[in-house]
Amino acid sequence: MRRLRNQVRHYHWGSPTAIPRMLGRSPDGRPYAELWLGAHASAPSVVETLTGPVPLDAAIDAAPQEYLGAGVTSRFGARLPFLLKVLAARSPLSLQVHPNARQARTGFAAEEVAGVPRDGATRNYPDPFPKPELLVALGSFDALCGFRPPGEVAQDLGSLSGPLARDLRRELGKSDDAVRGAVSRALELRRSDPGRLLDGFLGECAEQAARGEIPASLRTAMDIACRFPGDPGAAIVPLLHRVSLAPGEALLVPPGRPHAHLGGVALEIMGSSNNVIRAGLTGKHVDPQGVLEVADLSSRPVPWVRPVRDSTCARYPVDYPEFRLDLINGGKDTSIPAHTPAVVLALSGACVLRRSDEELKLERGESAFVTAAGPSVEVRADGRTVLATVGSN
Repeated sequence: MRRLRNQVRHYHWGSPTAIPRMLGRSPDGRPYAELWLGAHASAPSVVETLTGPVPLDAAIDAAPQEYLGAGVTSRFGARLPFLLKVLAARSPLSLQVHPNARQARTGFAAEEVAGVPRDGATRNYPDPFPKPELLVALGSFDALCGFRPPGEVAQDLGSLSGPLARDLRRELGKSDDAVRGAVSRALELRRSDPGRLLDGFLGECAEQAARGEIPASLRTAMDIACRFPGDPGAAIVPLLHRVSLAPGEALLVPPGRPHAHLGGVALEIMGSSNNVIRAGLTGKHVDPQGVLEVADLSSRPVPWVRPVRDSTCARYPVDYPEFRLDLINGGKDTSIPAHTPAVVLALSGACVLRRSDEELKLERGESAFVTAAGPSVEVRADGRTVLATVGSN
């Protein structure tokens, strides 16, 4: 068992108070967007060893069997396949999509051959790994995720008469590839006079809002457009499910599912990857063709994840081998099986880890990495504690 020190990402959309409060620190005016717990090379945690602090990715490279165990290294190589984050958003993130395993390998290889720098602004695939995500709300949390049925979207657009609304309705009325056509039309705005068409579309939405007649999807698009003036991604917003999560509720973001986090505080566990293809609502590189190649353009229900609860914890079952997430409620002992690498984070109250005659106490906001070498670990949590580990085969 090794105590961790974790890195904070100070992105502009972050909350200045939520993560410092969890860590027991005083806010310093900066936005605290994400706390990363894991071995991703962009911001690896630092593990405390007998010889001093070492970045977790370097520690794993030096002793993969000790840190990950034979089972994990045989499946994923000498890398921790998941990344745990605490995410605190006070404004929306970009509209984006992540690749599946095949797309990640192909895209990474193509950009390597093309000589695109891995840290370049136009790079979509800095690594060859998929990025499924699971989001568990710690407070109220709002997001956009996946496409709504075309008929519902067309009905919301029915009272708008401008050219962009007409174009979107026409595409949505087609029997084949209705969503693809509407998304393609919205993405084309970057080349076909986005200002005139988008302003007209949003102006009609504002007129409806003033009369109190606007559908919720158009109000969301209008609100987001105010934060991203002139960004054509706002025209895609009405096509997407808006999801509001209460504390403890969870949302799966499979590869290919377009999504944007709108605001709130949540846990996020994902495949350890930085592959992102953006569709809009950002000042960063947007790749319309890349989005159409990767995105799941079918309309599907909201991918809720229902926790399996007992008196000890809530387990969030997903079908991805990279990760598993449990939220321990406190008041009872649980355990981490032998030969299982894990990240443990004390969200509230203290947490005590015991392995044989070794003991490690974590206070609120502190975390540890449990190495695979050795017997099972007993976990005693007084408050909420996060247990992140690798998924089943």
